[in-house]
Amino acid sequence: MALLDILHFPDPRLRCRAQPVKTIDDRIRRFVDDMFETMYAAPGIGLAATQVNVAQRIITIDISESRDHPLCLINPEILEIGQDLRETEEGCLSVPGVFESVSRPDRIRVRCLDQAGKSGEIEAQGLLAVCIQHEVDHLDGKLFTDHLSRLKRDRIRKRAEKELRLA
Repeated sequence: MALLDILHFPDPRLRCRAQPVKTIDDRIRRFVDDMFETMYAAPGIGLAATQVNVAQRIITIDISESRDHPLCLINPEILEIGQDLRETEEGCLSVPGVFESVSRPDRIRVRCLDQAGKSGEIEAQGLLAVCIQHEVDHLDGKLFTDHLSRLKRDRIRKRAEKELRLA
């Protein structure tokens, strides 16, 4: 396994829209393993392939305290969203050090493939639902900052650009 480089905002590659995975083979499975290793090392609870500059619809998640419940969603498709919204403080491995309150549906139903290529559906609520939506946004070229006011987005962008200049 290998650690992958995580892209940081405002890198324009974070805005690319991921393409569906056509075949789940050993290369994809190794890549998923690398995504998990990278996510855990960061440390984070979710990672989208687009965050490591791979434009394929793959996300890895583990919201467990013990870090032993890995979940891989390949070609995730949100089929249903609940009516109730949940306000959660979100952060992102691609926007380090920034945490802001975002409102998202508290319950979703998702269809996806797992690492073995088996199709299934996941009913998620609470933190898992929020995390899946956050990562699916990445696959669609969106960041959690897109859910914030223009003033907050501009402040975050200016801070990120300044940090990039100083690096």
